[in-house]
Amino acid sequence: VQLQASGGGLVQAGGSLRLSCAASGRTFSAVMGWFRQVPGKEREFVASCNWRGDSTYYADSVKGRFTISREYAKNTAFLQMNSLKPEDTAVYYCAASKNPRDWGARAEYDLWGQGTQVTVSS
Repeated sequence: VQLQASGGGLVQAGGSLRLSCAASGRTFSAVMGWFRQVPGKEREFVASCNWRGDSTYYADSVKGRFTISREYAKNTAFLQMNSLKPEDTAVYYCAASKNPRDWGARAEYDLWGQGTQVTVSS
């Protein structure tokens, strides 16, 4: 299985973007997560959800602005980002884990997609 992230781009502060993460190969049940990273900093957790998409977990910095969802039949996860701020600028990565103990822990995810750049201008 491979993960392919897409949907990044340049947007003004207050705008919205929707990221997609498509999993190729067989359908799998896993926790899907989104992380982000800026140069010189650790990759940080953004959001995660279970395979049905009905159990979600968010970083405090994005609660109320970002929404993670999943279309299990299409092997695709999404990250809807609203009210974007310049500090949301980063490379965003999707990841998957079969059974993470901590949904927000980067080390719990063993499958990663390539990043997609999100730039929010002020």
